[in-house]
Amino acid sequence: MLYVASRFPVLSETFVYREVEALRAAGMRVEVATLRPAPQEPVTRTLVERFAGLVPVYGDNKTAVVSDALLEAICHPVRLAGTAAVCARDFVRGKLNIRDRLLLLVQLVAACALARRARRLQVRHLHAHMANAPTTIAMYTAMQLGTSFSFTGHANSLFARRALLAEKLRRAAFVACISEWHRKFYRDFTPVSDERSPIVRCGVDAGFLRQVPTPVPDVQRFVLVGALVEQKGHLILLRALKRLRDGGEMVEVVCAGDGHLRGVIESEAKRLGIADMIRITGWISNSQVRDELRQSRALVMSSLAENLPVAMMEAMAMGRPVIGTQIAGIPELIVPGQTGWVVAAGSPEAIADAMRECLRMSIDQLSKMGERAANRVAELHDADHEASKMAALFRSQS
Repeated sequence: MLYVASRFPVLSETFVYREVEALRAAGMRVEVATLRPAPQEPVTRTLVERFAGLVPVYGDNKTAVVSDALLEAICHPVRLAGTAAVCARDFVRGKLNIRDRLLLLVQLVAACALARRARRLQVRHLHAHMANAPTTIAMYTAMQLGTSFSFTGHANSLFARRALLAEKLRRAAFVACISEWHRKFYRDFTPVSDERSPIVRCGVDAGFLRQVPTPVPDVQRFVLVGALVEQKGHLILLRALKRLRDGGEMVEVVCAGDGHLRGVIESEAKRLGIADMIRITGWISNSQVRDELRQSRALVMSSLAENLPVAMMEAMAMGRPVIGTQIAGIPELIVPGQTGWVVAAGSPEAIADAMRECLRMSIDQLSKMGERAANRVAELHDADHEASKMAALFRSQS
């Protein structure tokens, strides 16, 4: 069994390494191919050590990629002819722009190199996380090996370069869907049966599920966990904080994460006169995230594009109410008035109103809401239970 991921392991995709760990704990032999090396940061270094022996795809050694691809072509020319023919059809029919067509050729070369390496591991099935490049490479690699492949799509990967998504859905042995919305999204592209689109929800780390929900503290602090990127809606949240300040409410939002928008967010917070209302931690460990959540009143997620954020599940597992936007699978998790608030995406007014209501609720009310949130996550997102579903799907392919 070979997993294919864009960059592994990274903190912004905790659902991937948790799934791998749960499958290994269940007795499955799982190798991981990473398209690029994980960032060498203090927080991720321990994760890299835990997953020693990763199979590189691109890595830093492009000569090795080309060399392995050539050896695969020489040793298995008939297979390559078939794989290349499929790639050529995708190249022509996919309605791709020039850049994406060049990427497709690069991904074919990468798939041949990965096939060469996968043969040494006697791989019988490939599974990709993210519906874009990892799935494209897993698909061509599976063709080259004469085996099956499957994939799980998440967040941005569902919306970027979708020209080939229908083909991937048709060719995959199955596509794991992390929400009902996710399954409906795929069916907009091509008919996919329930059997081939099973719901396998992202599991929450046992470190969160085993936490005994603590009472919500009487503080004016919220937490947002996630990369500092456009789709997380941090700039919308800043405008919500401006509305709260103008209305006389003083709160703090801790942004646990990092990303290319950090400078933009900090500059905008200063421009709006709310720099003292926001604190950016950078990437922090799971235990540090838990500490931040324990010291918060609620989690707030201002997302503009998501599938179903794991950070929301983790906060709920710790007994914290959540504020989320009306997009994708989020309304499947939050029960309005019971476990949190669901607000219009892109609306600073709606986010500010929900935060204001949270601030005015009693601690007893919020703690009871948090208990219900923890029960809901334990019921829907147990990592071991969801991994057992994946294991059964993988065994059905062998």
